[in-house]
Amino acid sequence: MASDATGVGFPGGVGIAGLTARHPAARRPAAHRSAGRPFPAAGPWGHVLRRSAHLLPAVAVVALLAVPSAPAGDGSAGSGSVADAASGLLVLHCLVRVLRDRARPLTRTAAVVLGLPVLGVTVAALTAHDPGSTLPGIARYLQIFVLVPGALLLLLRDRRDVRLVAGSVVVLALVQGAIGVTQYLTGTGASYMGEEIRAVGTFGPTDVMGMATVVAYGLVICVGFALSPAADGRGRHVARVRRAVALGCAGLLAVPLALSFSRGAWIATAVAVALQLTLSGPRRAVVVVLVAGALGVVLVGGLGIGSQMITERLDSITRVTDAPDQSVTDRYTMWAAATDMWREHPVTGVGLKGFPAHRDSHASLALSAASDTEGAGLGFQRQPLLSPHNMYLLVLSEQGLLGIVALAGSWAALLVRALRRLPGAHRSRTGADCGLAVTGLLIWQLVDFSYADIGGPSTVLTAVMLGLAARWALGSAGRPAESEAGRA
Repeated sequence: MASDATGVGFPGGVGIAGLTARHPAARRPAAHRSAGRPFPAAGPWGHVLRRSAHLLPAVAVVALLAVPSAPAGDGSAGSGSVADAASGLLVLHCLVRVLRDRARPLTRTAAVVLGLPVLGVTVAALTAHDPGSTLPGIARYLQIFVLVPGALLLLLRDRRDVRLVAGSVVVLALVQGAIGVTQYLTGTGASYMGEEIRAVGTFGPTDVMGMATVVAYGLVICVGFALSPAADGRGRHVARVRRAVALGCAGLLAVPLALSFSRGAWIATAVAVALQLTLSGPRRAVVVVLVAGALGVVLVGGLGIGSQMITERLDSITRVTDAPDQSVTDRYTMWAAATDMWREHPVTGVGLKGFPAHRDSHASLALSAASDTEGAGLGFQRQPLLSPHNMYLLVLSEQGLLGIVALAGSWAALLVRALRRLPGAHRSRTGADCGLAVTGLLIWQLVDFSYADIGGPSTVLTAVMLGLAARWALGSAGRPAESEAGRA
């Protein structure tokens, strides 16, 4: 063993001085080393964390939806939450990156599709009776339909990023679903038919659609992942495990979705899953339908989980004209009021945030004007009905034909472009899981908007969903394929 003057030796008679002499690059300080040769990551997990670090702002928005939000002072669900604040930081983060890179951030098509909602919102705000009162509405519409989806379109690099963010939604859905099932079993949920058993997760009785939306998103994503075609080569085993895990999670999420007693979420989920099955192929569709049917028989028929109340809730869907309950009566009354508002102002509507002010002058006496909420840690309170619970009619009444054409046109463009990319993904057997999940999410939202509208803490997740859809439908098709060569 030879040693140099420092006393540290290397085998073969090569000391530190000799190694330095033979390799001049070793004499250069770290600051002068090539930027293209980074230091090795600390193990595989270090590589994964470094590779996914840019997704932390997006994952934080999803994760913070698990933080309970206090209701507004008037008893409504409110709109400000820590997740909303995180979505603002996400947009700011992407804006800084765009300014730093000095590159055109969006393609012309993406800019048009995501920018369409701005037209209707701006005109509706300018034509409102009190333009100053429309500022919160402008911020909310831009946040949900423009800024956060655009930020995610810029942030997500490839299909692996889409899977990671979609996976974070599934994790949130499992957490919220577990809390919801516990609420049902322990009688600590929101009040439903005189019992505090309605599963609402951390969203509380003022946002009863919150947990249902999160769980339905997670279920649709899992179904999309479970229906993806088998990968070729070394990724086959990974794809099989992924599909098995996704199918198991979908079965678990079906339980809290049922216990949410949300008819709109049930209908939207059934339509979305049916479309996903159709797009995936008839053979796989038959297998999934049989498994889902058997699971439903075991959970509802065998174990009796909410069987009577779920059956009554399903029956109420068909009694909307014969013997509707008060919630259905209120909904139809507000739908009629929204239609009357649009007839009076067909082009631009009554103005952004104008529905509450014009509601009583257009609604019939059948409207109760408020709904009762109780349970899940809150006492009894009256929650005002400030929207028609139909996104299309809300936009039509407040923004007129101009607003509904702009907003619905943006959604339709996303859906069409998402569907057009599916056949290529199926043929190449890469990314079909992302395409099926995104398409299912879009269909779910478009159907659910017939029974609900934006509002409450869970609304920011709609923006995340639209961001995933924008990445699949409007993002570069070449870059994801190149980055995932050889992967499942």
